[in-house]
Amino acid sequence: MVDKTFTFAVDGDLMTAFNDAAKAQDTTGDELLRQFMHDFVIEREADPGYDAWFRQQVEEGIAQADAGNVISSEEVERHFAERREQTLRKIGEMR
Repeated sequence: MVDKTFTFAVDGDLMTAFNDAAKAQDTTGDELLRQFMHDFVIEREADPGYDAWFRQQVEEGIAQADAGNVISSEEVERHFAERREQTLRKIGEMR
């Protein structure tokens, strides 16, 4: 396989931050981009229907939100506060 050069424009601050983050992981930005591209292609080949399914889920969610079928943040917080309490009770009973 012959290597090709992939050139694109990116914000200078983002490029600097990306290269710094890569260096902190003991790699290069180039290597991270190659790995991302490889993983992206493999993921799409493994499940070609996933993208269509995901897009449909997003469209359904947007339609639900547009129709007003949403749960308030207060209701979500209340629900999970109850679940946390139940979990903590169960942990207390196990001791």
